[in-house]
Amino acid sequence: MAEAGQQPVIFLSEGTKRTRGRDAQRINIMVAKAVANAVRSTLGPKGMDKMIVDELGDITISNDGATILKEMSIDHPAGKMMVEVAKTQDDEVGDGTTTAVVFGGTLLSKAESLLDDEIHPSIIVKGYRLAAEKAREFYTQIADVIKFDDVKTLKEIAITSMTGKASEGAEELANLVVQAVRQVAEKEGDKMVIDRDNIKLEKKVGASLHESQLVKGIIVDKEIVHSGMPKKVQNAKIALVDSALEIKSTEVDAKIQISDPDQLQAFLDQEEKMLKNMVDKIVASGANVVFCQKGIDDMAQHFLAKAGISAIRRVKASDMTALAKATDAKVATRLSDLGKDDLGYAQSVTAKKVAGDDMVFVEGCKNPKAVSLLVRGGSEHVVDEAERAVNDAIGATMSAIKTERVLAGGGSSDVEVANKLRDYAKTVGGREQLAIEAFADTLEIIPRTLAETAGMDPLDTIVALRSRHSTKEGKYIGVDVYKGKLSNMKDLHVIEPLALKTQAISSASEVAEMLLRIDDIIAGSSKGPPGGMPGGHGHGGMPGMGDMGEM
Repeated sequence: MAEAGQQPVIFLSEGTKRTRGRDAQRINIMVAKAVANAVRSTLGPKGMDKMIVDELGDITISNDGATILKEMSIDHPAGKMMVEVAKTQDDEVGDGTTTAVVFGGTLLSKAESLLDDEIHPSIIVKGYRLAAEKAREFYTQIADVIKFDDVKTLKEIAITSMTGKASEGAEELANLVVQAVRQVAEKEGDKMVIDRDNIKLEKKVGASLHESQLVKGIIVDKEIVHSGMPKKVQNAKIALVDSALEIKSTEVDAKIQISDPDQLQAFLDQEEKMLKNMVDKIVASGANVVFCQKGIDDMAQHFLAKAGISAIRRVKASDMTALAKATDAKVATRLSDLGKDDLGYAQSVTAKKVAGDDMVFVEGCKNPKAVSLLVRGGSEHVVDEAERAVNDAIGATMSAIKTERVLAGGGSSDVEVANKLRDYAKTVGGREQLAIEAFADTLEIIPRTLAETAGMDPLDTIVALRSRHSTKEGKYIGVDVYKGKLSNMKDLHVIEPLALKTQAISSASEVAEMLLRIDDIIAGSSKGPPGGMPGGHGHGGMPGMGDMGEM
């Protein structure tokens, strides 16, 4: 008879699936690797694009890591954690999402080999933590200083970020991006502060990328409300109004009894008079353009048109804020408060038709702290990818200005730091040394992938890079994908912000450490089909594993 202590204790409800120990780790690692492999081939200037088709048949074509992962339907929790890595990288730096995800997947792939050698996960986690800290330190050590006035290097950063996405108009777009970022930058103490929201992106199809433009002011995606109003106003004095130019309805239920036509006429005259008073206040302020966040009554539109004032209604709150920053106007909550000092200035306010849509261009502001970038493209897919490229370039340029440090690209900094990490691993010793060396190997996945996309032999490339980086002159040597050889990346103007690497290292190592600590996956569901997982996956994994394994 079995002793009581040997009897299995059942504490989970029927239908719950549980995966423990090594199996749980293998599943998580397998999913993370699959996610990383899904975006790895997009890396670099010669990276390939992905086409994602959703259930409705809508198509997204991109080689932007964050966009691909956002559009993919990933159910597995480990896969979702990898998507979070890309999202964090995108939010914090604005570029390098593919790098971060590939780092995370490769760290787990290397950890799998260490687990097979019977090295405990906690030792791997400790080694990874030490390596991540040192790697960030080494990247900072080898970084070059950049100043806000170094427009040439900032442009090189923007071009590097866009290469492979909007390569056709990369140089022109990079010029616009650097101008936009420098325009909205504000000095606080001895640091330059940039708010990403102050650069407004508008995209319209129907013209080539070369026709994209920077407006030193704001583009509002609205039309001028009345046909009698001027379509172009020079030396615009702009009023921003946050209240409706309409007669307010009463807060409580009210009934007005009218017994004869004269009373009705008097009532209508009174309404008209109230609207006329509203318009008179705007006229008295000296404004010749009004942006209203709420509605404008038809009669008010008539009076404004007679006064020669152009008006735009139902402007978004974000556009009102941007207009205030660009034109130096103050938003008036009540019309009675609107005065001459509250008005903003722009050289011109013009209504234009762009790709069949009415838009209002507020241009020629004195020193705008909010600007608009109008991105053009021949088709919807082209303009979408160009917008993503511009977003990445803005993020990369802002990060470089914020940290004032840049690195050479093409995998040069990764090999340099990997060499330093291997030297550091020898000083640590023990089993942690193996984990630190695995971390160093992980960093080399970037030059290895670049070599693969350039048709070079990845193994020979890595060996040659290690050898070149062991000399003092080798710091900037990386993979030149266009010529299929090793070159000085600084001379080729391939530059990226320091924050791109340090953030990617932080996010990737943290997700790898978290997944390695998991040794038990409990998927609770009594609704799923018998003997399988929720969603019909009958192996001991998690929802979505059927898709991930085939990726």
